[in-house]
Amino acid sequence: MQQPTPFRHVPVQQRSARRLARILDACAELLDETGYEELSTRAVAGRAGVPIGSVYRFFPNKRAMAEALARRNLDAYADRITARLTAPDAVAGWRAAMDVVIDEYLAMKRTVPGFALVEFTVPAPPADRRANYDVADRLLALLAAPLGLDAADERLRTAVLVGVETADALLQLAFRTDPGGDAAIVTECKELLRAYLARYLDEGAEGPAGADGPAGR
Repeated sequence: MQQPTPFRHVPVQQRSARRLARILDACAELLDETGYEELSTRAVAGRAGVPIGSVYRFFPNKRAMAEALARRNLDAYADRITARLTAPDAVAGWRAAMDVVIDEYLAMKRTVPGFALVEFTVPAPPADRRANYDVADRLLALLAAPLGLDAADERLRTAVLVGVETADALLQLAFRTDPGGDAAIVTECKELLRAYLARYLDEGAEGPAGADGPAGR
């Protein structure tokens, strides 16, 4: 389900878009330094070098600002996955695609400012957390064409959502005590996803990109 836009005004001119990018960059930096609870629109304005009114022109509060950052992260994540899957040296098959999905998440977790606190959603009570639904839908849309999958298949959509929720929990565990991500837990996460999704993707994937059955493990 598409979430309401966090923006008060969507930038149209390049100058306005650049100012918005500076605001979100500053928001990401301050999240790493102060955490979400101490984040303030005034501090973001100061770090971005813009008047406080410029922040309020785009966002009514810090939550909306963080939501916009989360959406930017999801767009960047999708772009990174697409670039890897469409590269000339890309390895075919859904198992390789799943490795790309995990590896690009890990790369962002390790290098993207603010991502440790605001990945694809802002801190929220469990009942309000719908980010993984958006992530699952985006991933299925990205993978459907190269893997010959039916993005409208509700059974497959549910399987991808379960896979995303599972990977999310395991990768959070991997980073709980290791700032770089515990390699052993990451490996187990990949193995678990392959075993679970094989029931759906080995029988549903068609064409050269999906032809990586048990022999391709």
